[in-house]
Amino acid sequence: MQPILFVIAFLALALPCQSPAPAAPPVSHRVLLQGDGRLAVLALDGAIEWQMPWGGIHDLHRLANGNVLVQEGMVRIVELDPKQKTIVWSYDASKQNGNDGKRVEVHSFLPLADGHLLLAESGPARCLEIDRAGTLLRQMAFTVRHPDAHRDTRLMRQLPNGNLLVCHEGDGCVREYDSKTGVVVFEFEVPLFGKERKNGHGPEAFGNQVFGAVRLPTGNTLIATGNGHSLLEVDAKKKIVWALHQNDLPNIVLAWVTTIEVLANGHYVLGNCHAGLGQPVLIEIEPLTKQVVWTLDAFPRFGNSVSNSLLLDVTSLR
Repeated sequence: MQPILFVIAFLALALPCQSPAPAAPPVSHRVLLQGDGRLAVLALDGAIEWQMPWGGIHDLHRLANGNVLVQEGMVRIVELDPKQKTIVWSYDASKQNGNDGKRVEVHSFLPLADGHLLLAESGPARCLEIDRAGTLLRQMAFTVRHPDAHRDTRLMRQLPNGNLLVCHEGDGCVREYDSKTGVVVFEFEVPLFGKERKNGHGPEAFGNQVFGAVRLPTGNTLIATGNGHSLLEVDAKKKIVWALHQNDLPNIVLAWVTTIEVLANGHYVLGNCHAGLGQPVLIEIEPLTKQVVWTLDAFPRFGNSVSNSLLLDVTSLR
């Protein structure tokens, strides 16, 4: 045997066998969502862990006691005890605090630490703070240029400084309101990027009917543009500094981009409503590389109108 071949053979016998490193476990999440006439929790393996009949929603929250705050129709906000599957509290926006006989819809609401609630009312175009007795504690008028009881607002979120970040679907605009004065201190109109508006709800439609927005720790604002089929990050000077557009992800088509959750690891989880068969309703990406790390294909079980969801296994900014 040649010397070099002998050395190679010796090393092959002498060195311990190196098994390949174990593959990282696939990313998965427990998810609370609504679709196909039911509210449900999906387990980490995708199985239905819990469900009950429930109609369409645009917002939902899990409270500290484990109960769920959710819409029943577009005027009634209820607290559900998921263990008993019963309503333990409700508020009807169409019949209280001056709205009797008026057209009103509520597309977003926020539970506060003291048990009070903030409601974004479309139609009256205002934000209310109420207690659990339904008593009006304070109100603030919204700025709305194209009034419509169905389209004045979508999601509303409160910032750490108390200000409100509100998505105005009909105006195609995100506005930040000073919580004390109601003055608009930041405003961003979602651009059309030179494209023509197209009617519809699926990937073929187009517009700027914004659905959700989150203020990032950097001070920038992350915006889910609804039928703009995109996720935009804008800075305080309203410059777009990052964007995810309709066909940026391999084999994924964005339709009505609705919810945003920013995870502790920096990943974004976005809702992809009305995207059709074979397309995910939730997508988790690593924003720097735009790499897809997890998707949820819920169309066969929950249909084409999963507009809001909540990850239950992680803490997120949303």
